[in-house]
Amino acid sequence: MPLFYLHGFASGAGSSKATFFRERLAQLGITLHCPDFNEPDFATLTITRMLDQLDAAIDAGPAEPVTLIGSSLGGYTAWHAAARRADTAAGRTRPITALVLLAPAFEFGANRMRDLGADGIARWRETNRLDVFHYGYGETRALQFALYEDAARYNSTRVEVRTPTLVFQGRQDALVDPVMVERFVASRPSMTLDLLDDDHQLLASLEHIWKATAAFLHLDRV
Repeated sequence: MPLFYLHGFASGAGSSKATFFRERLAQLGITLHCPDFNEPDFATLTITRMLDQLDAAIDAGPAEPVTLIGSSLGGYTAWHAAARRADTAAGRTRPITALVLLAPAFEFGANRMRDLGADGIARWRETNRLDVFHYGYGETRALQFALYEDAARYNSTRVEVRTPTLVFQGRQDALVDPVMVERFVASRPSMTLDLLDDDHQLLASLEHIWKATAAFLHLDRV
């Protein structure tokens, strides 16, 4: 069962949560694949590029069902990857059969960083540059406007995903609205929500998340 971890925005394949899952799965003899969506360049990041990179990584592997674990923007990407592969021939040989989403930014495509305000978005468009602190690199990096434009193509509420999905969401999350996540999950029978007393990073809840994930994916039978 190929497992992939999709990191969040301005993060990386070596993030705390990616490392946590990689180590726990390794104890079971399972390899966790962690695509680096910063490649080839963080500046040119788009949702379409992330989906294309993930597709290439999945298609390069064995023709077996795939599980995706996604954090924040990675959760949003995992959701759209499941929808995308359900409509492709590739998805028939390597279907995405389970999703585990951590503080998923379901509204990323709809809101597209509106916290910048109209002036901030206009400035980003005009200069084609937004300076973002990148936690994976530990420094500020520039981001082109293509991310904002491309995200308009991916509205989470407009795609149909029937993949069994376990969602972990912190009640104190200041970046992803817990009420939005509750509402999103409540309208989809294939989804289960685990609300936690934690913030966006969910670092205080990793042990609980691991136990619930292992049960959801039947890893306790491995």
